[in-house]
Amino acid sequence: MTRPDYNWKLPPEITRRLGHDTYGAQRAIHEAGHQLVILHEPPTSESHAREHRVFLRTPEGKWLCHGNDHGEHMMTDLLDRYESALSREETRYARAETADDLFPLLDTLLPLARAATNLRDALQQARDQVKEDTRLITWRDRAVDLARGLELLLANARIALEYRLARQAEEQTQAALLTTRAQFKLNTIAALTAPLMAIATVFGMNLHHGMETWPTWAFWAVFAVGLLIGVWVKGWVQAMPPPPEAPRGKPGSRQAGKSTTKRKTA
Repeated sequence: MTRPDYNWKLPPEITRRLGHDTYGAQRAIHEAGHQLVILHEPPTSESHAREHRVFLRTPEGKWLCHGNDHGEHMMTDLLDRYESALSREETRYARAETADDLFPLLDTLLPLARAATNLRDALQQARDQVKEDTRLITWRDRAVDLARGLELLLANARIALEYRLARQAEEQTQAALLTTRAQFKLNTIAALTAPLMAIATVFGMNLHHGMETWPTWAFWAVFAVGLLIGVWVKGWVQAMPPPPEAPRGKPGSRQAGKSTTKRKTA
């Protein structure tokens, strides 16, 4: 790829500051009474390449764009395209409801906000170089508003995404907590009733074991024993191991302190 040469004659001082392949980053170059302002079109997420818009201000105050007249109108159109991009992304942000909507929005806003910031810096540089051209003030001020608007929109989109992700994580934590509580209750019920069910299963077998003729109080005694075993198992299930005690100091530190004290006393 070779840097295009437009229908104008640049001073050698400016030509020496340009690369051979491309015009490079957004900036303003002022040499020999000429001012070359290199800007970029609003970037899109579909392409990583940057389309240049190159403006030249002659010593007479005439503005050219790509070698053509009416550079002032081309500069205004460029700023209008940035403003249209800002309005479009603000509409997308207002309609975004989920993280899936915010991710592509951030993918578009990141290069757009960066390009608008560089656009503002380039026009500010051009304004500092040629203070007598009042049109640069208007363009610079529009670029400042564009950069601020895109920076705020990008920050809001990031905060919205972080909020949605945090809320989803909190909802998942609450759901896991409810599941843990339900499982704990089921384990408690199982621990309480398992001994009774085991005893009832043993005594409910159709075998003659000689206990069929026992008095009624024997049934309640067996029931009480099973219930006590269930209460004990329930307590064992609910018991949590105590947390390990934190070490109070490094091994040997106390003895070392005593030795130090003895040496000081001596």
